[in-house]
Amino acid sequence: LHLSAVKLAELHSDLKIQEKDELSWKKLKAEGLDEDGEKEAKLRRNLNVIMTKYGMNGKKDSQLVDTNYIKDGTESDTLDDPRLEKLWSKAKTSGKFSDEELDKLWREFKHHKEKIHEYNILLETVSRTEDIHKNVINPSEENLVKEEILHNKHRELKDKLRSINQGFERLRKVSHQGYDTTSEFEEPRVIDLWDMAKSANFTEKELESFREELKHFEAKIEKHHHYQKQLEISHEKLKHIEGTGDKDHLNRNREKYAMLEEKTKELGYKVKKHLQDLSSRISQGLQHNEL
Repeated sequence: LHLSAVKLAELHSDLKIQEKDELSWKKLKAEGLDEDGEKEAKLRRNLNVIMTKYGMNGKKDSQLVDTNYIKDGTESDTLDDPRLEKLWSKAKTSGKFSDEELDKLWREFKHHKEKIHEYNILLETVSRTEDIHKNVINPSEENLVKEEILHNKHRELKDKLRSINQGFERLRKVSHQGYDTTSEFEEPRVIDLWDMAKSANFTEKELESFREELKHFEAKIEKHHHYQKQLEISHEKLKHIEGTGDKDHLNRNREKYAMLEEKTKELGYKVKKHLQDLSSRISQGLQHNEL
């Protein structure tokens, strides 16, 4: 796969979550609690996202860029969207951003690209399901269940599209005006969650509690960023030492690398699991608004 040390750690975290979700689903299925197959379909969709994200789906140039992965430069990937490319070019030449702010803005653009890609995967899944449903001649109770599954998927598409539109408006505003120094959050995923939470059916007390939890979540992400950077540095150092032939030095650095790799995997898993939980709570609040 030719993945970096950070990417391999992220792949491990994603697969660990997928494995846990599949084990939970098997228990539900054994108890007859996934008769409509919606949870199974979601698991397949999530696996498809992972395979696309890390280039394991057999298609060239299909890897998604993880927003946790900080590159040395910002020009090594494309945004695959003329509107995003135009905004990014404008921001780069505006003189309104420091180098650090440009790195942060680039992560926001890449996060937005990833959201669009995930939306397209879901849209393709829904389209295939609809085609199969239209070809069914005799309506039955099973088909009524499938209609409900389609309804839920359309609602998920609507939520994702809302998030994409909100995200693009934010990128447009930041690219033109620069960063707001009074902004509460900096991490793209946290900003997304907060914007959606404000649109959900939360009381003032619940929203304030959610705000505090997002602050803790952002601190957890920053800690993960730190270990990712250290892992990359350790990986480069290890490659350099391997060429010197100093076995004692090599062994010490291998131990340090293994420790950093394990810590990065552990934090990556915790971040992604926490993100799942927060996203689920917001989704429930948004669905309540529609009832």
